[in-house]
Amino acid sequence: MKVEVRRSLSSRIPAEIVDGNLELGVISFDPHDERLLAKVIFTDKLAFVVWPGHALAQREQIVLADLAGETFIAHNVVSPYREAVVREFQRQGVPLNMPVEMPTVETIRRLVQAQLGVAFLPTMCVEQDLEAGSLVAVNVKEMQMERKIYLLRPSKRVLSYAAAAFMDLLG
Repeated sequence: MKVEVRRSLSSRIPAEIVDGNLELGVISFDPHDERLLAKVIFTDKLAFVVWPGHALAQREQIVLADLAGETFIAHNVVSPYREAVVREFQRQGVPLNMPVEMPTVETIRRLVQAQLGVAFLPTMCVEQDLEAGSLVAVNVKEMQMERKIYLLRPSKRVLSYAAAAFMDLLG
């Protein structure tokens, strides 16, 4: 048996499964495609993170307007969560200064730690930093966003023994 894990843009994974190039996929949105079955396997939250010495780091809760003028470091991959953040800033009439876009969450984390900006990141990606105190999460009243992680599989194609066993493991 051979298990291969590949990294790809989330937007491409549903088509790869439908085309038979992948048996299973993990993404952070429901593609709403009848050719696929999507099962929530993890629920996370989007966290607003700053470095420990940032002016907002000592506050328990802020409002979106408090973020006007902050320099945001964003993920350069379009996602439903990025779009929701941008939309909420627009809806609230708060300017969103996003001059820095990076390809990985790891790079964004490090740039925030280096005091080069602030970011919205999945909590699961910054848990260790929050526990270690190298990043601080600040509650933004208007940005309570749940983030679901979905396991995708084809709805009509039979899974291999290995893929079926993996699905059974997940329950």
